[in-house]
Amino acid sequence: RVTLSSTDCYIVHEIYNGENAQDQFEYELEQALEAQYKYIVIEPTRIGDETARWITVGNCLHKTAVLAGTTCLFTPLALPVDYSHYISLPAGVLSVACCTLYGISWQFDPCCKYQVEYDAYKLSRLPLHTLTTSTPVVLVRKDDLHRKRLHNTIALAALVYCVKKIYELYAV
Repeated sequence: RVTLSSTDCYIVHEIYNGENAQDQFEYELEQALEAQYKYIVIEPTRIGDETARWITVGNCLHKTAVLAGTTCLFTPLALPVDYSHYISLPAGVLSVACCTLYGISWQFDPCCKYQVEYDAYKLSRLPLHTLTTSTPVVLVRKDDLHRKRLHNTIALAALVYCVKKIYELYAV
């Protein structure tokens, strides 16, 4: 069993001190995200669920950008030339749209550096026995540089393909 230092894990405890408890929980979470703790344990259910949903939407945008961009780029290789643009162009536009939305809404949010941890072994290493809730949301900090490069590169290639294809289709 590995012990964690105090800089590895931060717990947002669900302690209600007055009317502004939710604001205090949000402030604590924001401070923990900015301090870049390796693990952040969120006890308050509402904030934990909102954070997990926010991360899930960001992951969905990332995956959609990658899959749609890949579809855009490989469809012309698999389908006849006359029909491939009916699939590749919408897929390319979807990839670029998802990548742009991710870049605008998620890229600079400190929450995008975290993923929700579900692995029971890794969770067993955390001090979860001190919590008052049995269903905390546990965030783990991950390096997202490679995944951002991947979806940006694929979306850019899809954009180049779409512009080239539209020019070919409508050039007189």
